[in-house]
Amino acid sequence: MSLNLLVIYGSVRQARQGIRAARFIVNACRERGHQTTLIDPVLIPLPLLDRMYKEYPPGEAPESLELLAAQIKAADAFIVVSGEYNHSIPPALSNLLDHFLEEYAWRPSAIVCYSAGPFGGVRAAMQLRAMLCELGTPSIPSLLPVPRVQDAFDEDGRPLDDGYPRRAARFLSELEWYANALKAARASGVPY
Repeated sequence: MSLNLLVIYGSVRQARQGIRAARFIVNACRERGHQTTLIDPVLIPLPLLDRMYKEYPPGEAPESLELLAAQIKAADAFIVVSGEYNHSIPPALSNLLDHFLEEYAWRPSAIVCYSAGPFGGVRAAMQLRAMLCELGTPSIPSLLPVPRVQDAFDEDGRPLDDGYPRRAARFLSELEWYANALKAARASGVPY
């Protein structure tokens, strides 16, 4: 079953390498027949969090927040692509995620994490997992870590290592299972 997936990327650095991992997972989702949108904070600049989307009177939120809120509400699941900055998540990613709350509810998330070194961003992923759960979009058990991201994909997200498509297929199969299960459950109603 085709799903509406949002891939949320979190870096605004000039020489960012993680965009390659984000493009890879977008391509992998589309190859599986899913409607997939990349949310890139460079293309949708947000102010530092002053008010959450829900704190604006109806129709008065900035246009960028209205657009993001509509995309988040329409999504069946989220894939968050995060680098590791000082063993934590990038500030631009935290800022983007924190602008919303109820909009994420009752839908799963999955984490693609990366780093320039050998650990693949897993330390940031552990902090991100707690944050996503608090936002109402608990992450699936599996991660897709990408060590040495600068050597893993080309600029367009094509893998330079034959193992990534296989690992992504397993990762996405798990996300699809959770997304379809929660979609069916939401159709029957939510607890509150």
